Amino acid sequence: MKWKLTGRYLLSIVLVVILVVIINIVTLIGLFLIEINTGKPVFHGGEISAERFTRNFDRYITVANGNIDVTEKGKEKLDQKNAWIQVVDENGREVYGYKLPKAVKKKYTPLETINRYKYKEEDILATVFAGGKSMNNREYSYFVGFSDPNINKYVFTFDIESILHNFKVGILIFLLIDSLIAFFIGYLFSKRLTSPLNSLIDGIKRLANKDYSVNYKPKGIYKDVFYNVNYLSIELTANEKERKKLDHMREEWLANISHDIKTPLASIQGYAEMMKNKEYHFSLDEMREYADIIERKALYMKEVMEDLNLTTRLKNKELMLNKKKVNIVAVLRNIVIDILNDARYTNRHIEFEVEQEKVEVEVDEILIRRALHNLIYNAVVHNDENVRIMVRIEKKARPYIVIKDNGKGIKKEELDKIFDRYYRGTNTGELHKGSGLGMAIAKDVIKAHDGDIEMKSMVGMGTTINIYL
Repeated sequence: MKWKLTGRYLLSIVLVVILVVIINIVTLIGLFLIEINTGKPVFHGGEISAERFTRNFDRYITVANGNIDVTEKGKEKLDQKNAWIQVVDENGREVYGYKLPKAVKKKYTPLETINRYKYKEEDILATVFAGGKSMNNREYSYFVGFSDPNINKYVFTFDIESILHNFKVGILIFLLIDSLIAFFIGYLFSKRLTSPLNSLIDGIKRLANKDYSVNYKPKGIYKDVFYNVNYLSIELTANEKERKKLDHMREEWLANISHDIKTPLASIQGYAEMMKNKEYHFSLDEMREYADIIERKALYMKEVMEDLNLTTRLKNKELMLNKKKVNIVAVLRNIVIDILNDARYTNRHIEFEVEQEKVEVEVDEILIRRALHNLIYNAVVHNDENVRIMVRIEKKARPYIVIKDNGKGIKKEELDKIFDRYYRGTNTGELHKGSGLGMAIAKDVIKAHDGDIEMKSMVGMGTTINIYL
């Protein structure tokens, strides 16, 4: 995998370099051909070459009354180039000169004319270029000499086939050398580029294999990627801890529920066996007493099963709410009355305060009743008999319910878990061995109604629950 990634980067870099080299060669050849065919300078910034200047100078040579002369503009051009001019006739004899050096000859043989065009004049320290012009049916030649030491000319001969062969060989060698250089540089670059990627790939594989100890130092062009991988590692570690904690709580909860269900099951089984045994003769009152015990134990088991079903549906958002307008004041009052009518809690003190007798909200009455019942019921069963509980409802921007007690309070470490599924606090006594899902159900129901719930508590000072519907 690592070599594949490095190889792909390397191949792409080499191909790009070769492509750029080929494009550059084709472009240079094209520009060169354009300059040859059009005569316009391409490779230099508008400055006319000495040879082109000489060939174009014929426009400034004139004949007046049989005498050869150079126009004033032509002389100005010669002065700007620090050049001189000599015009000769068909016989090689000088007919005009401007700013000629002393060593310049006045008469040239054909061979001297050719040599003067081809080679630099060492004796006059100038580079000479030749041109020609026809005037009055006569042919004239002229020489323009440039004293600038930077201007030179070289004459060479060549064989086209040899040049093409050498050009092909040169191109191949050039491409080969460039490819090797590109390969070497590309390898270094690819190694540097793919090394952090390989590290990231290894890290992601470790995360996939549930090894969450991945931690990189964010740096380089992949700094943000390293940072996000580190963040993902932290999140997965936290989720794994939460999952283990939840699994542990679930195991404890199952053990507790199993134990709690075994007790009523044992009672139901025991009383049923006694009632079935022909050797026992029970009175009607005894039969009713045993039937009442069996019924209570069965109801307890039914409540546990219902809690399990309800919390699963709430968690998976599979529960459809049957909303309708309900007077929440009446609902709360009935919950308080039902709790106080329970023979076990008749001596408890619950205050019910309202600002107005009718506060309508659109809720699923059965579910909201259950949630509020769980919250008030918890305040009753988890505190002593002398606890004072206050239930208050106010109508603000939205209904606001407060359930407050002056009881034992809840430790901070337990307060953070109070709404967790399967959690049963340490204050749970024999009077209430429920499913451990009551508070989680209450919170889920209120959240399903787009409400909010918060709990504040201090040990020895009591607990306050605020509900917004």
